[in-house]
Amino acid sequence: MITQAATLIATATSTDDEFHPPSITDFFPPAIFFEGTAFEITRINLAQFLATVVLIVVFLIGTRRMKIVPGRFQNIIEMGLDFVRVNIAEDLLGKKDGQRFLPILTTMFFMILFMNLTGVIPGINIAGTSVIAVPLLLAVVSYVTFIYAGIKKNPGNFFKNSLMPSGVPWPLYVIIIPLEFLSTFIIRPVTLTLRLLMNMIVGHLMLVLFFSATQYFVFTLGGLWTVLGAGTLAFGFVFTLFELLVAFLQAYVFTILTAVYIQLAVAEEH
Repeated sequence: MITQAATLIATATSTDDEFHPPSITDFFPPAIFFEGTAFEITRINLAQFLATVVLIVVFLIGTRRMKIVPGRFQNIIEMGLDFVRVNIAEDLLGKKDGQRFLPILTTMFFMILFMNLTGVIPGINIAGTSVIAVPLLLAVVSYVTFIYAGIKKNPGNFFKNSLMPSGVPWPLYVIIIPLEFLSTFIIRPVTLTLRLLMNMIVGHLMLVLFFSATQYFVFTLGGLWTVLGAGTLAFGFVFTLFELLVAFLQAYVFTILTAVYIQLAVAEEH
């Protein structure tokens, strides 16, 4: 965590005496490789690549030589997998449907978690989910899975039952159908995308704000301002711990909402 603070403070250091707070431009970093091409790679892309590689390596190592009596590392992997299986998939979808959709829910949870965690890794300091492409892609996957599950369950009635709930007087369908379409097929993927994206953006901005303020108070102003610098540094440490919690919670919320939507699609009335 000390390295995290040092990295962010160094990033915030400026040659003048003005305070430079974080801005939205942090999420549009300059290209590192292949600038000006369709394969342009920025620091955020590198964070995404790193999270993906680490995730694959962790699960390859953790599941390569499975033992009946698991070692410490295998036990951690199994606990993570069981968390998704028991608390999300089977708890909401039941045994049968939970097993059907477990691979996609597990992939979604750990992909989001690992990409979120890059926001507190020293030297990276930005989440792979803090640009809209990743949350939007995951929301599209969730959306397509929800529709697939509903059509698979009731090919002829899924859209009808989704847009026309039973027990509503026929004249009211003129109002209900557009509202249900907007709520079910438009708002859901939009809210999934924005919830994850905004939390990661705000988390990054707050961390940079605390540590850049520390740099400004301690190294630029000095004197009694150092006391305030110590305070912002402490807040930075605390908020780093909070961001670890947020990284997990956002992965959990996104995955469990996807499971809820699938559960609604395969419910008996559909």
